[in-house]
Amino acid sequence: MSQKQFGFFTRLLDDVPSSQRYALALEQIKAAESYGFQSAWVAQHHFNGEEGGLPSPFPFLAHAAAQTSRIRLGTGVVTLVMEDAVRVAEDAVVTDILSGGRLEVGFGSGGTPTSYPAFGEHFADRHAAFNRKLHTVKSAWAGEELPDGNRLWPSGTGLEKRSWQATFSAFGAERAGQDGDGLLLSRTQPRRPEKPEAALWELQVPMVEAYLKALPEGRAPRILASRSVFVTDDRVEALRMAEKGLSRQVKKFRAAGHTIDDTNIDTLIRTFDVHIGTPEEVIVSLLQDKTLDHATEIAIQVHSIDPEHQYILRSLELFATEVAPALQEYGFVV
Repeated sequence: MSQKQFGFFTRLLDDVPSSQRYALALEQIKAAESYGFQSAWVAQHHFNGEEGGLPSPFPFLAHAAAQTSRIRLGTGVVTLVMEDAVRVAEDAVVTDILSGGRLEVGFGSGGTPTSYPAFGEHFADRHAAFNRKLHTVKSAWAGEELPDGNRLWPSGTGLEKRSWQATFSAFGAERAGQDGDGLLLSRTQPRRPEKPEAALWELQVPMVEAYLKALPEGRAPRILASRSVFVTDDRVEALRMAEKGLSRQVKKFRAAGHTIDDTNIDTLIRTFDVHIGTPEEVIVSLLQDKTLDHATEIAIQVHSIDPEHQYILRSLELFATEVAPALQEYGFVV
């Protein structure tokens, strides 16, 4: 069985001013490295600090690179439609050089319609714009001429082989496979109205299959499954924090097309695909997720519970010291 790796993912949502958010996220990434996590991923969001606290991921990751030595640093994701493709290519190369070749770049088209106009883009055109800009970025990384005859400097550092695409669909997964990119799978996603009780893996395994089928011969698959995981010493306290955090998400997720059953905390946990509880409970929960049979990496995050900083650090410690070792026999690397 091939070995799988563990990563840490953050949307930088600590309930403090922005400067403290960045300081706490850096402390969490440094803790993840010390506990043996192989990667740390940050999300990009514009304008709404309650959705995500980082509009500019490359400066933050360069800062994180200067204070870490081993952990791979990734964007999950750069919302490429709202970016200048050449600048993304340049910023990524410089960040990769500063990190000693530890950068992974995940791309997505974005999902917040109100953010597009500020960047001169239209939500309805996002897929075409994404495809066009992704081609520009990867061509620049590969050393090809830009339309005006210029070439990237500094030159590419092999990032075209560390490119990832995020998607909610089998079509998008097929495209990622055809491009030879890694596949980024979300911690949760909308259920179809006719199958509101579908498990997350029932939606994502067909995506994995489409990706693997489309992957060029000889190209090793890279499949990262992000998962909401909150490991605690006290399940009762964890449920209290989960009820507070998950309840904040209900209105937003319904507006985005999710079917949300908020009857009680147990239905919220199931609907938001959260793995929560003591190490033993989290182990049992994760082993039921069949997507992880195919993933090459799992990136854990505490969103949508969003507990305070000290609980995030403790969750990382418990995952690394008690959950991860128990999963070794299933192909995971500690």
